[in-house]
Amino acid sequence: MNHRPYTVVLIVPTGVGAAIGGYAGDALPVARAIAQIADRLITHPNVLNGAQLYWSLPNAFYVEGYGLDQFAAGRWGLRPVHQNRIGIVFDQAIESDLRWRHLQVADAARATLGLSLTDYVVTDAPLGVELRTATSGATWGTIQHPDSLLRATETLIHGAKAEAIAVVARFPDDLGSEALQAYRYGQGVDPLAGAEAVISHLIVKTFRVPCAHAPALAPLPLDPQLSPRSAAEELGYTFLPCVLVGLSRAPHFVTQSPTQATDLWADQVDAVVIPDSACGGSAVLSLSQSAQIITVADNTTRMKVFPSEVGISALQVNSYLEALGVLVAHRSGISPAALRPDLIQLQPFASINPLETKLFQGG
Repeated sequence: MNHRPYTVVLIVPTGVGAAIGGYAGDALPVARAIAQIADRLITHPNVLNGAQLYWSLPNAFYVEGYGLDQFAAGRWGLRPVHQNRIGIVFDQAIESDLRWRHLQVADAARATLGLSLTDYVVTDAPLGVELRTATSGATWGTIQHPDSLLRATETLIHGAKAEAIAVVARFPDDLGSEALQAYRYGQGVDPLAGAEAVISHLIVKTFRVPCAHAPALAPLPLDPQLSPRSAAEELGYTFLPCVLVGLSRAPHFVTQSPTQATDLWADQVDAVVIPDSACGGSAVLSLSQSAQIITVADNTTRMKVFPSEVGISALQVNSYLEALGVLVAHRSGISPAALRPDLIQLQPFASINPLETKLFQGG
């Protein structure tokens, strides 16, 4: 008997201090586990990027955050690909030696992983990345010359025929900051993530192509007290390997017409897994109209936006381990309540106003 593919969206918002997924690819084990349950897993770079560490998941869709929002709203579909030609934009502000380190990573990805890359472009002006922190502790940022970034990207797409864009921007070194120290010890918010999102959002919104960002930074001094959750970012000179791997098979964005049988649309999503306190995002609000929302309580964040506050009906679980069990039951068509010992008797349904019967879905 044929069943429709079971599709799960896994979201851990960027730059909000998530206990799991707020560090260097530390939500990747969650994604790997869900990929064993789901036929199709849709998630975003913040979940799958682990600097020089990555794990290729054949059934995972690597979708940038703005693109994920558009998909969830039903405006864009996702079209699977076998391989993308990736173009790299380098910030003019990157020092020569540091740029060479990244270029050698790109060549290694071609020679060792067989990825397809175009020639690269250097922006015609320094991008001028600036980091910001909101009162909640969440991070964001700005770039002083977005026009330079867009010109470089356009050159790669129209001139070099790039199908996906990796951006390497020079980020400020802030070796002595308390925020960076807390992050290295597994206690703070990623100081870079919010600004990275601004860069990738701009490109995806403008050109509707897959995009992800890798910050260029001076290597940090050795610290024996480093948290395991932050350790992936300190293995070498660059964050670029995971970005290139993710973009190599990132789905293309498509509109309603023309469509192909393999295109994936929001109404095919069965379940969404999200931190319990991070339910204010556009994608979650859109998908809550048709998919089962599963929130994870112990993945705390700085957002403090819970399902009840935004009118979302959600099934709360304590951990991702419990979420995996709920997904198995949901895929099997089994009510999670049937797996608990305290199943209560059915009760009479309360009488309703005939004018409100349109709200009653039966069952």
